[in-house]
Amino acid sequence: MSKNFSELSYRKGLKNNVFEEMTEIDDISKLKAKGKENLMGSANLLGAMSFYDFLKPENKGKKVYVCNGTACLCAGTQDEVINNLSSHFDESEIGHMTCLGRCYENSAFHYQGSNYSALKKDEIEQVIKGDEKDSLAYNVESSGTPVLTKPFEGIIQLKSLMQKSFDKGSQYVLDQIVAANVRGRGGAGFPMGIKLDGCRNQKSDKKYIICNADEGDPGAFSDRYLLEEQPFYVLFGMLMAGFTTGADDGILYIRAEYPDSVTVMEDAIAQLKENQLVGENILGSGFNFNFKIIQAQGAYICGEETALINSIEGQRPEVRTRPPYPVVQGLFNKPTIVNNVETLAAVYYILNQGANSFIKLGTEKSKGTKLLSLDSFFNKPGIYEVEMGTSLSKVFNELGGGFKENVKAVQIGGPLGGIVPSEKFDTLTVDFESFANGGFLLGHASVVCIPERMPMIKYLVHLMDFAAYESCGKCFPCRLGTQRAYEMLDKAEQSDYKIDKVLFDDLLTTLTEGSLCAHGGGIPLPVRNVLQYFENELTDYFE
Repeated sequence: MSKNFSELSYRKGLKNNVFEEMTEIDDISKLKAKGKENLMGSANLLGAMSFYDFLKPENKGKKVYVCNGTACLCAGTQDEVINNLSSHFDESEIGHMTCLGRCYENSAFHYQGSNYSALKKDEIEQVIKGDEKDSLAYNVESSGTPVLTKPFEGIIQLKSLMQKSFDKGSQYVLDQIVAANVRGRGGAGFPMGIKLDGCRNQKSDKKYIICNADEGDPGAFSDRYLLEEQPFYVLFGMLMAGFTTGADDGILYIRAEYPDSVTVMEDAIAQLKENQLVGENILGSGFNFNFKIIQAQGAYICGEETALINSIEGQRPEVRTRPPYPVVQGLFNKPTIVNNVETLAAVYYILNQGANSFIKLGTEKSKGTKLLSLDSFFNKPGIYEVEMGTSLSKVFNELGGGFKENVKAVQIGGPLGGIVPSEKFDTLTVDFESFANGGFLLGHASVVCIPERMPMIKYLVHLMDFAAYESCGKCFPCRLGTQRAYEMLDKAEQSDYKIDKVLFDDLLTTLTEGSLCAHGGGIPLPVRNVLQYFENELTDYFE
């Protein structure tokens, strides 16, 4: 990162954000003037713009975008979608998006600012004509005590809880979150209370709270559920994080692939403003807090907190070296908290019911509940909330209703999550320790099913193609390693080329140990799982 660039971006701040200005540039010739205006080189701005899916010349301004996410790949629906859309659009007018959060029914595409899925040819024709309305229905259930799926009680109750929290003080709020031991739900599992305490202890004239709503794991739509169905839980969590740390600005960085989420959150913030729960001196507490929504432009790496920070600043979204950590030096070089949507949403329950109620749920080290996203291979696909420690087989067979067809494995936790073979379904429980001890990763807890008919070599080619495409390019191991792994796997699938096992293992080890962040460091995990549990399928492709 460039500290100077961060300072220059701070001059513009959030109101006239450099990133948002950059996304509105429709002609590269205007870059020079914009760079001069911001005292930033046009090459810097072009380098940043060219990274994002929806700003890249080859994918920008398409008339329709087709989902190429893993769940849709495994379902085998997208070729038909493209064929149906080809009746209305030229090939040059069709672009791609990676996971629209429609994994529960697939056949997903984006048209004129809206997402659609599971539509037949004649229904797609109606969409193009502007006559078809999309159905957003999917199953939402909880097993045990609902924390995140519990119906919102209303603005009056939220106001009362805010007043109670203000009256008891910021130390009380922090103590409750620390006592609850809520761990980051975005994948890393880092305790939220430690982050808040670290930021609270920093001396600074400005601090920020960022809701990371760009966790774009293909197969995951739990963030989308919370943003669109439980927006006040998320906003309350951000408010309390700000109150605890002394931050007065909250940024919701929301995926471009979730346009409805932006609309819902805007409406929810407006309701808070109407009730004087946002702005200056909220409820006479002396606490000021305002929200800012930033719509991302398609970059999986922005799910990594430092890449996300760079993105907001208008820098190329590359991962930063750490230390310093964001709680010390984050957005605009100021102390910053970055938390996942689900992590923030849990704060409402913790302060409403008390930390003791939260820690009674779950296991010794994994407290509370977890949302799981079940894809279209289940008889009852959708969002399910379970207490940490719930058996995976219960989630699959009782809540999800079992599988529609034979499934040989599932990938849980996104592209960097482990690939769990079917014989392990009965041995795992939904918590961080069970998955780690089994050689897997809970992560976002998205579940993408790999059917018997899907060759594992094809799945690995897709996985590494995704990893190479989405690498930020900051470190050599990830930038080169993911690309070389993709090339080796693709060549082996397409020809009689045999992969050298020793060379391939060395490449995976280099990725794991040498990558700057979890993107390159994590992608070897699912590959090694396949090598371990599906060796018989890969024999023909390795020496």
